[in-house]
Amino acid sequence: MKNQVRIMIFLLLFAPGVSIANEFLGAPLIPKGKIIQKTGARLEMRTGLSHDAAVQFYRNALEGLADIKVREWKDATYIEDDGARGWHSITISKGEDTGTTIIIVKDSWTWIMGTLVLRYIGVFIVLLVLFLGMSASGYIISRSVKKEGAK
Repeated sequence: MKNQVRIMIFLLLFAPGVSIANEFLGAPLIPKGKIIQKTGARLEMRTGLSHDAAVQFYRNALEGLADIKVREWKDATYIEDDGARGWHSITISKGEDTGTTIIIVKDSWTWIMGTLVLRYIGVFIVLLVLFLGMSASGYIISRSVKKEGAK
């Protein structure tokens, strides 16, 4: 009997917190939103709120956090985390008649490594352009100096 009471108390105290998910990978979720698809790396949900109301919810929820960037695109608002949180981006769609769709994506190593490789290649492209510019200017200057010396 005591064990049953302990189990009931445990379920009443801790089970609602587990069953009512109000965040995904540390990103807050809008209450009363309908989850369309959920995997370990991606959550797609639909809410009855307007786009502006959903954006305001996330602005308020993420206010004061470092490394958060909000970008307004033509068809969506993109909130990106450049820090060490579990989620990488929150995309809030615009202009849907059935409600606003919110997609939360987990930070992935493929994205991180891809960004690093692009930056690595970009540095060498910049150095190559500088080298070619300096070589061309050096060639032009050396020819003009030789012509002046010949006169």
